[in-house]
Amino acid sequence: MKTHLLVPCLAVALTASLATPRQSHAQDNPTGDPVVQRIYDEGMHHSQASHFAQTLMDSIGPRLTGSAANRAANSWLLGIYKSWGVEAKNEQYGTWRDWTRGKSTLELVSPRYRVLEATMYAWSATTPAGGVTADVVIIPAASQIGDSVGFARWLQSVRGKLVLIGEPQVTCRPDSDIRAWADSATYQHAVWQRDSAAQDWRARFAAAHISNRALPALLVRAGVAGVLSNSWSRGWGVDKIQSARVADVPSFDVSCEDYSLLARLASNGQGPRVHAIADATLAPTESPVFNTIAQITGSEKPNEYVMLSAHLDSWDSGSGATDNGTGTITMLEAMRILKTEYPHPKRTILVGHWSGEEEGDIGSSAFAADHPEILKGLQALFNQDNGTGEIDSVQTNGFVNAASSIARWMSRMPADMTRNISVMLPGVAHDESTDSDAFDCRDAPGFFLTSSDWSYTDYTWHTNRDTYDKINFDNVKRNATLIALFAYEASEDPTFVSRTRRVPPISSRTNQPMRAPECSVPPRSWAGATRP
Repeated sequence: MKTHLLVPCLAVALTASLATPRQSHAQDNPTGDPVVQRIYDEGMHHSQASHFAQTLMDSIGPRLTGSAANRAANSWLLGIYKSWGVEAKNEQYGTWRDWTRGKSTLELVSPRYRVLEATMYAWSATTPAGGVTADVVIIPAASQIGDSVGFARWLQSVRGKLVLIGEPQVTCRPDSDIRAWADSATYQHAVWQRDSAAQDWRARFAAAHISNRALPALLVRAGVAGVLSNSWSRGWGVDKIQSARVADVPSFDVSCEDYSLLARLASNGQGPRVHAIADATLAPTESPVFNTIAQITGSEKPNEYVMLSAHLDSWDSGSGATDNGTGTITMLEAMRILKTEYPHPKRTILVGHWSGEEEGDIGSSAFAADHPEILKGLQALFNQDNGTGEIDSVQTNGFVNAASSIARWMSRMPADMTRNISVMLPGVAHDESTDSDAFDCRDAPGFFLTSSDWSYTDYTWHTNRDTYDKINFDNVKRNATLIALFAYEASEDPTFVSRTRRVPPISSRTNQPMRAPECSVPPRSWAGATRP
């Protein structure tokens, strides 16, 4: 998913009239509802979240769409639900090619030896058996390129070499750390240095009359041995490592520190030479990809639905822990609580564990397109997809009357569950780059429950440090209990959530009404998707 962007709306904090310290017993049960009490007690006193998470993140591991690990996670969820007596299935929505990561190493062999911190990008091409040893070069400064003719001349020199294609950093020390220790003048100089380096990098492409997006393909045609890049996440030792930008040559993310080292050596004519090994297996044909769907059938209104939502797939440089293992575990644990304490809901309670989210919300979009009957009967969908923090806001996405339903449900919950939550109302229809979008764009009420950051943006979102140890289980336990309470209240509510959408507000940027996102047509295959 992308990080959460606030849109013009009013944040209304629903707080208890009496502030009480956090506690593990729901002493404040506003209506005295025994089911609310049982859900609270089960979720807060008997959580299985850490057990589920350890298996998913450590044993199954990262879950790249279409991979064997992704399918193993589907099967694992299916087995758990069936062991609880919950109806579940793995529903195929298309096919994808399995890319399986093998060994990848990068070693500086000249002018000195150093094992470089580097990770092959997902869906990267491989090196020949035994690897490749090659000189490392960088696109020259604008003054050296001169113009497009000069760039074309340089391009003729890169055959058989490893090329640095991303901007090197002046320092890999986070700005927040510099700000904490430097005086004002020193900090401003550091900012100027970083800004100047970025301007210098942009000037190289301007002189060459190319875009940085076009560079990898040009290098492939020129016969390079591979490309090296860095996607620094602005924190200590973290990079955002996703998909290769080019499919035909090996592609590595190199840590900020080691990438900058290579850039300095190349820029100063000191002849960096690197030995690279990139080993992976790309399946020759496509295999089925699935969403895992489970349900507790409604006793009174089986054709109306409350749905829990979180994507199961992840990028694979870490363990996919906070994006979105935490969402997966939250929904799994919420379903366990509901099956234990609310086994006969009035409305059908569904959960969707989607794959293909990191490829563009493919699994959830396919499900929404394939199930108009569920869209028609959808009371509410609750989606969680941004880390291990405590849920602190509910995005109503332009459903103008939805906030009253949400407020009514929250008012019936223990105050310590809801006191830190803001309801963003009336909200606007917008793209959150997460699975609730697939329902909102079809005018079905999907609500994105966002979490406090917990350094998600810089340190765990799509990074090599997104691992089990970054999960805070106190928060996950609370989130799962909150989701179970939302599902219970939405199922019991005698009224159906209104689908009235707000009149689009005027954009401050264009001075025109904001346009609601249109539903995308999900690609049902690897071949049907745009690949690098």
